[in-house]
Amino acid sequence: IWHTCEPDKVGNEGWLGRVIRDLDPRGGNVLTGVNFGRGLPRAMALAGVPVASVAVLESYGVLTGITGDERNEALEVFARMYSPTIGSGPVMDYLGQTGLDALKGADILKSAPGKYHSTIEYANSPIGKNLQGIAKVLLADLGTRVFYTQHAGYDTHANEGPTHPKLWTDLSRAISDFYADLKEHDAAENALMFVFTEFGRRVKDNGSGTDHGSGGLALAIGDGVKGGMYSEYPALKEEDLLE
Repeated sequence: IWHTCEPDKVGNEGWLGRVIRDLDPRGGNVLTGVNFGRGLPRAMALAGVPVASVAVLESYGVLTGITGDERNEALEVFARMYSPTIGSGPVMDYLGQTGLDALKGADILKSAPGKYHSTIEYANSPIGKNLQGIAKVLLADLGTRVFYTQHAGYDTHANEGPTHPKLWTDLSRAISDFYADLKEHDAAENALMFVFTEFGRRVKDNGSGTDHGSGGLALAIGDGVKGGMYSEYPALKEEDLLE
C-alpha cells in the first residue's frame, strides 16, 4: 500500500494505524507495519501501534555510526534508558516502549537484505528504491502485513503538463518492477497494492493549471483484484465542474 501525495496535506490521521492495531491487537510483532520513507506518516500514527520507518534498509538501525564492543555497550545503555520504570506514568511508558520497539525492529530488519535475491533490475528512482526495499522485507517473511510509502511531487499547479509525465513514468515503472519481483518469488498472490491520492484536484483549468479540489483516484492492483471501474464515472460537463 502506498500513495501519491503532497506530504503536508495528509488527512485521515491514524486510519492505517487502526488497521495495523486490528491485525495485531496485542502488538506482538513490532514490524506488522513498516513505512519506507523518513518520519512517521500521519496515516500510521496511533498511540500504542509500533511502526518502523526505514529510509535505507541496508543502513537501517540504531547507533549505526559506531561498531564493535563500543556499540554493544551503547545499545545496552539505550535499552536501560527506555526500559519501563514503575510509576513513571503513561507518557514515559509510551516513550519507553517506543524506544524498545525501535531496538527490536532494527535488529530484525537488518536480516532482510541478506535473504534477498532477485533478477529484477529496479529503476533508479526514489519510488523504485522504496518498492524494492518493501520487496526485500516482504520476501524475508518477517510478519509485516502493511507496507507504506509515498511518491511526492504532485503539487505542481501550473507545471502539471511538463512534470506529471515523468512522475507517472517513474511510478508505473516502479509498480511494474515490484510486481515482477513478487511474481518471480511466487509471492504475488499474497499481496495487494493500493495506490491512492491524499489530496485531490479540480478538473477545471484556472488558466495556469488546476487548484486543489475533489478530483482524485485510487487503484487496486494484484492477482486477487477483479479488474474494472468501481463507483460511477464522474461527470465532466461544464456545469458540473468546480469553479
